[in-house]
Amino acid sequence: QVQLVESGGGFVQPGGSLRLSCAATESIFSFKVMAWHRQAPGKQRELVAKMSAGGSTDYADSVKGRFTISRDRSKNMYLQMNSLEPEDTGVYFCNVYRGSVGYWGQGTQVTVSS
Repeated sequence: QVQLVESGGGFVQPGGSLRLSCAATESIFSFKVMAWHRQAPGKQRELVAKMSAGGSTDYADSVKGRFTISRDRSKNMYLQMNSLEPEDTGVYFCNVYRGSVGYWGQGTQVTVSS
């Protein structure tokens, strides 16, 4: 059973930055796919960014050029978020797949407001 713990959320003004972290209980390289999703109030959860085991990345159109997904050589993945907008507000979840089984963190709140 893989456990994921997100951190780094908070309150930030428009134009600001945050870096989210996701700590896994096993090597990040054991996962086929790593991703960040978010869920805004009253909306469905959406994919924000993903990274394959080989390192290729993909982003939602709404965050391209502003967000960057990355990983370290241990058990952590990150989401660097720059030029934040009020529309980025929501609960952010990290998600990994080991084979065909997906695992989710509990989420971290990001609020962008003036």
